[in-house]
Amino acid sequence: MTGSRAAAPSAAVQIFGVKSSPAVRAAERFFKERRVPMHFVDLRRKPMAPGEIGRFIDRFGLAGLLDTAGKPYADAGLAYLRPSDSDLLPRIETEPGLLRLPLVRAGGRLSIGHDEATWEAMLAVSFRLACVNQKP
Repeated sequence: MTGSRAAAPSAAVQIFGVKSSPAVRAAERFFKERRVPMHFVDLRRKPMAPGEIGRFIDRFGLAGLLDTAGKPYADAGLAYLRPSDSDLLPRIETEPGLLRLPLVRAGGRLSIGHDEATWEAMLAVSFRLACVNQKP
């Protein structure tokens, strides 16, 4: 059944993150093992577009996107500063380590952090949609 998923054009996945992140590498490995087409966006080279980050904020909230247990968050003193959302957005663009990576998008479905259960659900929905769209 996995081979069928690879053929489904709607199963393409977009992964936002940094190559040095173990969770990002795990996401890439997860989708590669299932032969799912993916597009990786290195946030160190290219920050997310405002509309793209807005999708994740709408779904999870800005606080949900932040990796409050991570070293970059502590090093920036954000636990003590309590910045507003409008102050955090530019910081996220310049320091992607503040985010719970990877950010994964498959069609309209989103996930943050290492979340294999959600990734499996993304593939199942994409596969079902591809099957429905291929019916004569």
